Amino acid sequence: MNISLTNNDAVSGILKMEIVKADYAGQVEKSLRSFRQKANIPGFRKGMVPMGMIKKMYGKHVTAEEVNKVVSENLYKYIRENQLNILGEPLPNETEQKEIDFDTDENFDFYFDIALAPEINVTLNKKDKLSYYQVLVDDDMLEKQINSYKANYGSYDTVEDVEEKDLVKGTLAELDENGQVKEGGIVVEDAVLMPMYMKDEEERTKFLGAKVNSVIVFNPNKAYEGSEAELASFLKVEKDQVAGITGDFSFEIKESTRHKEAELNQELFDKVFEEGTVTSEEEFKNKIKEQLAEQFEPQSNYKFLTDARQLLVKKAGDLQFADAFLKRWLLLSDEKKTPEQVEEEYPKIIEDLTYHLIKESIVKKNEFKVEDADIEEFAKKVAKSQFAQYGMMSVPADVLDNYAKDMLKNKETLQNIIDRVVEEKLASWLKEQVKLDVKEVTTEEFNKLFE
Repeated sequence: MNISLTNNDAVSGILKMEIVKADYAGQVEKSLRSFRQKANIPGFRKGMVPMGMIKKMYGKHVTAEEVNKVVSENLYKYIRENQLNILGEPLPNETEQKEIDFDTDENFDFYFDIALAPEINVTLNKKDKLSYYQVLVDDDMLEKQINSYKANYGSYDTVEDVEEKDLVKGTLAELDENGQVKEGGIVVEDAVLMPMYMKDEEERTKFLGAKVNSVIVFNPNKAYEGSEAELASFLKVEKDQVAGITGDFSFEIKESTRHKEAELNQELFDKVFEEGTVTSEEEFKNKIKEQLAEQFEPQSNYKFLTDARQLLVKKAGDLQFADAFLKRWLLLSDEKKTPEQVEEEYPKIIEDLTYHLIKESIVKKNEFKVEDADIEEFAKKVAKSQFAQYGMMSVPADVLDNYAKDMLKNKETLQNIIDRVVEEKLASWLKEQVKLDVKEVTTEEFNKLFE
């Protein structure tokens, strides 16, 4: 067998594969013997069919199959061994390729078109300037986070009267037109309400200041006007029954529970962070600032790389691509695509491909390596960020470890994290190569950058 590459130009070529009988004959013979052992043909005992008959029946099919295996295996082996950076997949050449006849031919020539990635040469220096947006953790953001902790780690106390935000439990009973408990009417033991969620002010006011064990007469239909789902849930009935329930109900208050915010003290510090991590209000605030700033770092890096993309593409210059081949490959790789769609989408595809090749070139030249430790550390950062979205800013190390390990069991998630680790390394490298213009912005200003 002989494989050779003839370059059409810098970004395309033709691979010629010359296959002789010796390259596939042994495997064909082995496959035919296997067919003979299994063949069940009338007039012959199993395994005793003449080989000549087997060759006549299966020879062409087996030869074609084994030749195609040789082609496939050696085509990609040649590409790997010669480190050809191809784009797309090799495609059968439409001009050089002659018709193959497996009945008469013993030696075969195959021709494949390939597209080669253009050479990338990007050089950066301190004359190149890029903005890096650093989100300011202002007093308002800090205060909101502290208040969130005080609320999350607060307590619920039983009280004797009712305020707007209290959780009130009691017995709900439907009344008749005489103000008496309606026979066969709706009764809900352990009904729960919170006055602040009542939409009608007059009905809400009836509960404010009421004492435990007192009975309030009110109209749920008015109280929850416009919210059938909420009213149905409160009355424990089906949604389609709500329209017919317009009368008054009594509510005997059994219990009123009030949320009390946690105090800003050592007990709260130890609940939010590991015990002993911070020992003063100032340390507590500084620690929260650090964590809030850390949450914005991935977004800042993303914005930085988005801006860097334009510079890198400009530095790479005008790159040549095997346009005709790539359009043909795109059309063949997706049967649903029309030539018109490929033509329309092609500029954006080349734009994305250009940036991908630039990144790939930088990663290769600078020998960026993604170690297991990098993947695990980044997975923990992702896990930490996800917990933070639910107000859980300080999660025990063992919980983070286990959560991260579960994430990495998913192949798609693992690949996504590897890609993001590479992007982080790229961002770090770029920051060292160019002059950074660090701009401190508010969260509002930062969010507007993505509009």
